[in-house]
Parts: sequence; structure tokens; C-alpha cells
Amino acid sequence: MRSAPRRGRRRWPGTRKRPAELQKLFVVTGAATGMGAAAARGLARRGFHVLAGVRGDCDADAIRSNGIEPAILAITKPEAMEALAARIAGDARPLHALVSNAGIQVNAPVEALPMAEWRRVFEVNLFGHIAVTEALLPALLCSEGRVINMSSGGKIAMATYGAYAGAKFALEAVSDSLRRGGAPQGVQVVLVEPGGVRTEMASRGIATAKRLAARMTPEQDERYGGLVQANNRFMASGTTSDLTADAAARVIAKAVTTRRPRTRYPIGRDAALGVRLAGMLSDRTLDRVAAANLRRHYPKDVRPAAASRFPALALCT
Repeated sequence: MRSAPRRGRRRWPGTRKRPAELQKLFVVTGAATGMGAAAARGLARRGFHVLAGVRGDCDADAIRSNGIEPAILAITKPEAMEALAARIAGDARPLHALVSNAGIQVNAPVEALPMAEWRRVFEVNLFGHIAVTEALLPALLCSEGRVINMSSGGKIAMATYGAYAGAKFALEAVSDSLRRGGAPQGVQVVLVEPGGVRTEMASRGIATAKRLAARMTPEQDERYGGLVQANNRFMASGTTSDLTADAAARVIAKAVTTRRPRTRYPIGRDAALGVRLAGMLSDRTLDRVAAANLRRHYPKDVRPAAASRFPALALCT
């Protein structure tokens, strides 16, 4: 007698998700390039439907594919937040996660960074994240979804990173507060903290830093010119990192899909090292390590005395 065929869970190509889970929605902001684009494509390959936030039609055409629906999204524009919330409210599928990845990199010495640039960085890298989170929280509360905020690895503010690190550190505090307030409501909040990842963001940051440096006064240039050049070379070294956007996207996917995610996911050894150093070393020692880390990036004719006394150590941004 032939035995009855074994009954088991149906396999779905490229994913371990069950059919009901495949109907979930994901929102990824800053999805035109880099880690955002890689995360959107990675989630789509798993069978999810991704609303990929981009700034314009050209970016929309580039990211559009099976499972990826572009959404023209400027996170600093209230009307864009309202349109995104309405799009999700009109969909029968639950919103599983918001991956809040949009951001800009603006680096300059505190003295030389105009207040308008400070406000621009915080509008995008902090207030924009809060705005999209507020807009989508009703849907996330209904689905008991999660918020994935992209911070920066290391928890160390390098010289000229005042605005960028300030906004990222504030985002970490907001995320901690949101996690502690959202957990009783079923919403999980996770921070992803990348170190050096090979994306286009570093090259754009270098171009911005050079533009801002060109506006410095002669006195500021004398004080900070070598430092700005060293930081630009330091950022450029991140463009040759072995860690790709696709590798970072796999960490993001883990944070999004794991049943009980950790509260923080560093990406890269440099990010993990920075977290450990920030927790172990005193502020003064950390200052010396940060200065030593820039030493090899200074122009040959500029060598700060304070940095020359300490060995260079790997440190993330």
C-alpha cells in the first residue's frame, strides 16, 4: 500500500515567510541609494511589499521593481507625511516596519558651520525621522509593528562631526524614549548603528565639507584647514571599506524580521569597537584616541603636536 504523501509547510522561493506574512508592508526612507536602496531590494526579495521613499521621479524609476513601490517622500514636508499615511491607511495589508534611513552628512568645525546648516542637518537627521514616525505610528500600533532608526556607529563625535553626531545622538535618545513608551503598546524600536560602509554618502559628505571649507575666513582656515582635510581623507577611506551596502542591508533585514530583535545592531567591526571604547575610556583618553586616529590623514606639512604623541587606532564615525 502506498503511504499518503507527507504533509508539511509549503516552501516559498527565496524566503522562509508564510503566505500571510508576505502581505506585510514595509516603509524604507532614503531608499534612492546606499543602505536604503539595498534594504528595500533585500526585503522585496524576501517577498514583502516595500514602499521605498525617494526624492524625485528619476530615483523612483531606478528603484521601481517587483515588490518595490516608489513613494515620493521628503521627510521634512508635512504634506508628504500625510500622503504616505493615507497611502498606508488605504491598504488592507498591515504595516510591519518603518526603516527610517534618510539622512545627510554635513561636517565642519563648530565655529565655521553656519546656523542654517545646523538647522538643515537637524531637520533631516532628527526632526524628519520624528515626523515620519509620528505619521506612521497609528498604523504601527494597529499592527504591533516596529521602528528601525538608522543611527551612526561608535557613539563618538569626531572633530567636525558636531552637527551630524549631535543629530544622531539625539535620535538615539528619542529611540530609547520611544522604545520604552511603545513596548507596552506592542511596538518595538530598534537602532541600527553603521560604521564605515561603502556607499555614496561619504563622497557627498566630502563635497559638502569642501564647499563649507571654502567659506571659512582666513583665520578659520588657519585654525581648521588641516583638520578639515584630514577629516575628508578619513571619510574617503570609508568609501574603500570592505563592508558593502548589501552586507549592511542583511543586518537591517535581521532587525526587521527577527521575532525578538535586539535594541541595537552595530554594523561593522569599527562600530562595535567604537561602542566599547566609548564605554571603557575616560573622555580625555577618548579625545587623545580620536586625535591619534586622524594623524595619518593630515597633510604632510601639517602635523598637530597633540596627535603625534599617540598611536593611530581604528575608530568609526
